[in-house]
Amino acid sequence: MSGAAPLLTLYRRVDCHLCEEAEALLNRLHLCWQAVDVDEDEELVRRFGDRVPVVLREGREIAQAPITEAALRAAVLGPAGD
Repeated sequence: MSGAAPLLTLYRRVDCHLCEEAEALLNRLHLCWQAVDVDEDEELVRRFGDRVPVVLREGREIAQAPITEAALRAAVLGPAGD
């Protein structure tokens, strides 16, 4: 299958070690992603609370803390890692 990798959104907080680990994992897997700091928006604070990091793909939650490589690969690339 060809085409650009899906754009993921990482909802995170500053000074969050789990969020930093999630960022490193997304980079290591060479995934296309953007970060959103939940503390910059009251609605996001209500939505996610302390439940960060959270990764969304096309608006659907695909992973939350603790985010593992296996879970992220399966959610983004499929079971075979394609």
